[in-house]
Amino acid sequence: MTVTPRTCAPGGASAVPKVVRSSFYAALRILPAEQRDAIFQVYDFCRAVDDIADNGGPRAERLAELARWRADLASFYAGHGASARLAGLAGPIKHFGLVQEDFNAVIDGMVMDTEADIRAPDWSTLDLYCDRVASAVGRHCVRIFRVPKEQGGPLAHHLGRALQLTNILRDLDEDAGLGRLYVPRTALTGAGITETEPASVILHPNIAVACFELVARARNHFAETGRIMDACPRATVRSPRLMAAVYRRILDELVAQGFVAPRKRVRIGKSRVFWAILRHGLF
Repeated sequence: MTVTPRTCAPGGASAVPKVVRSSFYAALRILPAEQRDAIFQVYDFCRAVDDIADNGGPRAERLAELARWRADLASFYAGHGASARLAGLAGPIKHFGLVQEDFNAVIDGMVMDTEADIRAPDWSTLDLYCDRVASAVGRHCVRIFRVPKEQGGPLAHHLGRALQLTNILRDLDEDAGLGRLYVPRTALTGAGITETEPASVILHPNIAVACFELVARARNHFAETGRIMDACPRATVRSPRLMAAVYRRILDELVAQGFVAPRKRVRIGKSRVFWAILRHGLF
């Protein structure tokens, strides 16, 4: 439920979300117009703050711009009206009860990428990062999809992490080009990789061993996602089912291809997305 296609936004495994563009838009096209428009407004916010984190320039300037977004949100939630760049979000925030804490969490994730390039974090730091850049977006989404509250939080937790871990595995080369490496240090050392320089790590012959720890965790989160969605009214989880189906396919393709360099970027064809729509979106 990462809605920022990095795919929700260019440039690396951070942020919310990276939803493959075709699956992202296909998943939204099956929504009623009011929900679809609200998701696009959330997407625009995520894309904007993600671009700040990724587009280079002095770190202090980027952090200051992220702080301005946070101040705009604080002003709006305090009842002072929406700034020009929040104007489109004002309606969805009020109509669907989107909470300030989750917008701030997304910004916090962008701050993590801006303050310093993340390199071989510990698992708890990676999980916090996934919560901020993916599951926080999912918490907005489940409110917009009107998933029952009992299932909404757990669904956002597990699907957000499943998508983000898949993003990390898919974008090893892209992220290394930005000086980032999201594979945890213990996964690397367990594979006999002691260095943390991204460009070197992604060429190490044992990188696949480290990656399979992320694969296992992603698959566990996908499994939990499926169990949660099975307990939800079907109409509320059509879009999440579609996103999960496409991303599980991406993960399977990544495993089939392998993680040793050289790697090809895994892409899911339109026919497979169309089949997922038929299976999960229309019936």
